[in-house]
Amino acid sequence: MKKKREYQSSELVKSFAKIYGFEDKLLALQVKDFLEDYLDQALFDKIESVNLKENILEIKIKSALLRNDFRMKKTFFLKKFQEEFGVEKFNDLYVL
Repeated sequence: MKKKREYQSSELVKSFAKIYGFEDKLLALQVKDFLEDYLDQALFDKIESVNLKENILEIKIKSALLRNDFRMKKTFFLKKFQEEFGVEKFNDLYVL
């Protein structure tokens, strides 16, 4: 089964991202795809946005309960993202 955003990993898209400076947005979309696979669909639907600015990952969550859960497990999720995408990609995780 093909993922709906499989094009993201293509070399052409990576080249355009590097040239035009939207590598952070591309990585944020990959993190969002990872969360979609990792979380239950009902929980994933509560995630409003995922952004990356200056190696700080920002996850905006609509649900106060899920937001609190993410904050309590911040180190766990940060390590999970670093394992999946590389330690140098993320310095911190903000849950908004």
